Amino acid sequence: MSLVKYRLKEVASDFGVAPKEIAEIISKYYEKPKSNTQVLTEEELNTVFDYMTQHNQIKSLEQVYAVQPKETTKEAPKEAPKEEKKAAQEPARKTEKPAAQQPARPQQQEKKPNKPAQPERRRERRVVDTSAVQVNAARFDDRVDNLVSERVQNYAGGKQRIGKKGQQQNRKDNKFRGSKSRNEEQEKMRRLQMEVARKAPLTVKIPEEITVGELASRMKKTAGEVIKLLLKNGIMAAINQTIDFDTAEYVATEMGCKVEKEITITIEDRIIDDHEDTPDELQGRAPVVVVMGHVDHGKTSTLDAIRHAKVTAGEAGGITQHIGAYTVEINGDPITFLDTPGHAAFTSMRARGAMCTDIAILVVAADDGIMPQTVESINHAKAAKVPIIVAVNKMDKPTANPERIKQQLTEYDLIPEEWGGDTIICPISAKTGEGLDNLLEMVILTAEVQELKANPNRRAKGTVIEARLDKTRGPIATLLVQNGTLKQGDIIIAGTAVGRVRVMTNDKGRTVKTAGPSQPVEITGLADVPSPGDEFNAVTDERMARELVEQRRQAEKDAAANAMSKVTLDNLFAKMQEGEMKELPLIVKADVQGSAEALKASLEKISNEEVRVRVIHTGVGAINESDILLASTAGAIIVGFNVRPDAAAQASGQRANVDMRFYRVIYDAIDEIESAMKGMLAPKYEEVVIGHAEVRQTYKVSAIGTIAGCMVKDGKVTRDAQVRILRDNIVIHEGQVASLQRFKDAAKEVTAGYECGMSILKFNDIKEGDVFECFAMQEIKR
Repeated sequence: MSLVKYRLKEVASDFGVAPKEIAEIISKYYEKPKSNTQVLTEEELNTVFDYMTQHNQIKSLEQVYAVQPKETTKEAPKEAPKEEKKAAQEPARKTEKPAAQQPARPQQQEKKPNKPAQPERRRERRVVDTSAVQVNAARFDDRVDNLVSERVQNYAGGKQRIGKKGQQQNRKDNKFRGSKSRNEEQEKMRRLQMEVARKAPLTVKIPEEITVGELASRMKKTAGEVIKLLLKNGIMAAINQTIDFDTAEYVATEMGCKVEKEITITIEDRIIDDHEDTPDELQGRAPVVVVMGHVDHGKTSTLDAIRHAKVTAGEAGGITQHIGAYTVEINGDPITFLDTPGHAAFTSMRARGAMCTDIAILVVAADDGIMPQTVESINHAKAAKVPIIVAVNKMDKPTANPERIKQQLTEYDLIPEEWGGDTIICPISAKTGEGLDNLLEMVILTAEVQELKANPNRRAKGTVIEARLDKTRGPIATLLVQNGTLKQGDIIIAGTAVGRVRVMTNDKGRTVKTAGPSQPVEITGLADVPSPGDEFNAVTDERMARELVEQRRQAEKDAAANAMSKVTLDNLFAKMQEGEMKELPLIVKADVQGSAEALKASLEKISNEEVRVRVIHTGVGAINESDILLASTAGAIIVGFNVRPDAAAQASGQRANVDMRFYRVIYDAIDEIESAMKGMLAPKYEEVVIGHAEVRQTYKVSAIGTIAGCMVKDGKVTRDAQVRILRDNIVIHEGQVASLQRFKDAAKEVTAGYECGMSILKFNDIKEGDVFECFAMQEIKR
């Protein structure tokens, strides 16, 4: 049955409001009506009805049926006699019955005597008289049909229309319905009233996040209703999109539901011990001190002077390539030191060092002053709320000016104690050892003021300092225990890696069974290489730990997918222009995870207007065939940092013409790729590998050093070649051939398949199984 045309002014008249108000309601959701005589659509009528109902609420359905319908007749007298009023009101009192017994009968209302309108009673009770409104009853078909018998549901008649326009249609319909039809309608209304009367607010449990579809299901509503309400509040969400608790709570409340927050117990809550330690359980622990500062200002040298060990010479380009953790005893008091690189590429490593330490030593060169990485280190320490002790190094130089350093420090809110501040300034010289004792005393004093404590009698937790992949031992992680005690055989979970502690080694290289608070150890036994900075926890249930790791991996994949597909108004235009931008895909392989992260971050920052650098894969360990396959497929360049390809990968790379670049200093890689991108790559020397020799035996000669008995595997070995020593495809030294002999005679070159004796200039740490990679430098043109 088609609806009767219903104009805007007629709707306003039925509601007893001005047409302007109805027009304003419609304009909020649809196009503004052009005139008062405009015919409204079914959607617009439904919207007006919903709006008027929401803004004119009643306490119960009885109020609707208690109010007499308003009747308008042109010939109604202005004032009826008192006797007529009394007679009209008396039957109204007698006939007040439940709505199911008094259905609306518009046909009979016209035959009754006219009565004056009662707007005062309606206004006092805040009741909207909707008895003369054209209602879209089809919206309630499903709900009413659920409340009535099958016999009534099979009834094929149309819905009764109420109102001025609907009365004419109802007269035609009633000719066919008869009294049986009216009884069925009464039954429907009675059952509907009973349903409304007994229905209580639905209680909905909502978690921290929930999809729109799940929320609608829990509220027993349709997803369209939920989406419509969200749109009215400016939130665009699809049925499978996730919304937070606050949004879901608002939607549920608006739809008349009572909300309870659903508390979910995760696997982390079950297996990770996060209880607060009581004062009785806490014991004193050693302070963890991080050494920070600008590159080449003497951080590692200062730490070496304290440890009385020389490790600086092994660092390429004067850079500490990885975080090192060391324990030193000062007058019987242990102190754990973390050494961080100072180069700009290692920002994340400095941040990790600051977040897991108690005291920061800021090393500043007395002849250089405050530099960019010095400022960055200050900010990291402040962000971690770690007290800063400034060590002014290189005081032995004649150009040292500590007063200028103090003045510069005040610009960053580090006021020296002698100037009325609280920052400790210690002039030192790592070369001569001057001021080191005073520096250590200040560290011990600062630690005593902090009253550092931990509970050793609980399961261990702490931070992953560094991680790498060893060819023979598998994943190796350096852990700093911050609370509890780590024991050999413990099951630990670190980020997305899980495993059982097989071997624990301390910073002195000795195997230990336990490690307490503030102790750094190197462990084996993890299934994967964790990320530096990940928190690790010792747990008891290995099955649940592996399940938690799978959840974390899936969450990382989902986050990566969302980050790649996310488009905002800010980057929309940039994404549209990406088709014009060239891309340089890279694969980064390094000896440890921290270096891989640093190199990736640095390379991705050097994109220019014409070329964008994209690191498609990072990993630790030697370059393998899967890396070559990925590079060949994606057209990528492989950047190796302190790693080399194995034999199979080398052959595969040559067949596929994959470009592999190898570096030992991180900013050499950055500078070369940046120069190539800018078109400024000048003619240079290219490295050409001429042969490989494997060490079969070693001999020690007092006058010469270590001589290696080798078998040339491929190519040739020459007397004037440069040599790179590989141990498990990790570069441990790069130098020159000192001597080459065939039996007792000196030789200029030895070809593949022959044995020879070799010694390396100023290097004697040669072991059986090492590989000598001989290469020459040839000049190439662009």
